Amino acid sequence: MAGRPTRFRSWRARLAMSVGIVVINLLGTVLVYCLAAWVVPIPDVDDEFRLRIANLIGAAIYVGTAVTAGIVLLNVSLTPMVQWIRAGADPEHRGRRTVLRAPRRMAIWHGSAWTLAAIAFGALNATVSIRLGVDVLLIVALAGWSTSAFAYLAAERVLRSFARQALEGNAALPRPRSSVWRAMSSWGLGSGVVLLGSVLVGLFALVDDQDASVRSLAVTMLVLGCIGLGVGGLAAFLGAKASADPLRGLRQGVQRIEKGDYDVTIPIYDATEIGHLQAGFNRMAAGLAEREEIRELFGRHVGEDVARNALARGVSLGGESRHVAVLFVDIIGSTTIAERRDPTQVVDLLNRFFAVVIDVVESHHGWINKFEGDAALAVWGAPDEVPGMETHALRATRVLAERLRAEVPELRAGVGVSAGRAVAGNIGAARRSEYTVIGDPVNEAARLTDLAKEYPGLALARYDLVEAADAEEAEHWQAEQPVLLRGRSEPTPVATPHRAE
Repeated sequence: MAGRPTRFRSWRARLAMSVGIVVINLLGTVLVYCLAAWVVPIPDVDDEFRLRIANLIGAAIYVGTAVTAGIVLLNVSLTPMVQWIRAGADPEHRGRRTVLRAPRRMAIWHGSAWTLAAIAFGALNATVSIRLGVDVLLIVALAGWSTSAFAYLAAERVLRSFARQALEGNAALPRPRSSVWRAMSSWGLGSGVVLLGSVLVGLFALVDDQDASVRSLAVTMLVLGCIGLGVGGLAAFLGAKASADPLRGLRQGVQRIEKGDYDVTIPIYDATEIGHLQAGFNRMAAGLAEREEIRELFGRHVGEDVARNALARGVSLGGESRHVAVLFVDIIGSTTIAERRDPTQVVDLLNRFFAVVIDVVESHHGWINKFEGDAALAVWGAPDEVPGMETHALRATRVLAERLRAEVPELRAGVGVSAGRAVAGNIGAARRSEYTVIGDPVNEAARLTDLAKEYPGLALARYDLVEAADAEEAEHWQAEQPVLLRGRSEPTPVATPHRAE
């Protein structure tokens, strides 16, 4: 059932094009009559009535035969299109090419049929008068030009939805079809017919032995003007709309990308240069969306500051010495928790724990450098400087200890913070590297974290940070007895936050 609406559209398109062939050729025949009767001065001939009857009978026979043959040929030529639709719009099916080539084929078929008609009726009337034969040949050829141009524009309009379907997706686009066909068709209908008609009138008036009357010239200009205004206006509208619609879609797509919406795909209009431009826009938008997704994932893994610097400056191995503040947080008794709980419960608990850690650190202008199982390392001062980083790091340590107790009471975690000179940069190999911070502050923060687990507030800071922080934050901290950290020969001055009772 899903394929029935599409098949119905295909039959409706074939019916519309069949009706179009009839209407277009009848209009062309009327145009021939108008040009012969009122525009181009026809020379006087003997037995004019019989000649008119012969031309009318010949026109009826020829138009009927040509239209019938055209409808049959149309349905046969569009059969691959129906098969293509039933095959699920397979990009490799020849019906796809049929859809894209149909407008040009319609124009060529009409041009060929009207060329034969011009030759046939020119020869018929040349038996009476060579001048008349030439006149009729040129008139029929002029009408055929208009008919072919209109057939191209009409077929392109009728099959537009199928052309979009044939060009969408990841199928390779055919070689760009020049938009000259459309432009010349619009020009032919809008200006070419009127201009050529005017040229023919002037030419025939020059070679005619009798002077043309003012009335006949007025009628000629009136008819040509009406053709130019009516048919020309319609052709100009169709041609302008054929260019404006896809450009409007491109403009709207660009506006969405400018607003940060990369999930945008515009329908491909046709197989001309404009269609290829639309396809290129879709590929560009897909590439930007993929790049933004990678950038977002990259930022999640290494931190937004590191990602932004890497994208702006590139990634190279090595580092630089920077003054940084380092916070380390580690869960107490994580092994026991893993033994007593289901793995999914452990993961859920860790996610709640790290959600608090990330929120606190980022809200205090730091970034998470890495997760290590049940621990996390946060950094201030690398890769970008952070004004007042000691204050931010101390406040983050204090707030983190309080929020973990309140929001994740199932866990207990120690928090340690230190500051000093460290090397910050990309460590690893050319194929795989990691931005990290290495140095004494990192080691000291980890050892302070271990000791913090023995303090009531579960938070411990090197006292130098309290001295460097602003007065408002320093009031929340109190000095403790210096401690001898593992691997150190001198005691380290430390501080703990005041705990409200």
